[in-house]
Amino acid sequence: MKHETLAAKGAGQLTLYDLAHARAGDKGERLNICLFAYEPQDYDLLVEQVTEPRVRELFRHRGAHSVRRYLLPRLHGMNFVIDGVLEGGVNGSLNLDGHGKTQSFRLLSLPIARSGND
Repeated sequence: MKHETLAAKGAGQLTLYDLAHARAGDKGERLNICLFAYEPQDYDLLVEQVTEPRVRELFRHRGAHSVRRYLLPRLHGMNFVIDGVLEGGVNGSLNLDGHGKTQSFRLLSLPIARSGND
């Protein structure tokens, strides 16, 4: 599937999925989500809009209490470490997805606003 850059997309609502892909992992109560822009020119917009507060709010209903973002500019990506979101982790949670693998798609559902310059 070919993904267009933000500049090539028409007006309308965008989600993070339109601009990036993600991969999730876990350790206990900690979820790790890596996010990478499909196109390098979209990276700055992702840095601007996919912030620690927005990600914490997105996962608040799951009990997230701490979010740290690590930028990976040479890879046009970022890594989020989210604490408290797995409700006990693999062995302690009654969730269908104790590993949190599907939570990367929750992040990709985040709305992205187009800037006035696009």
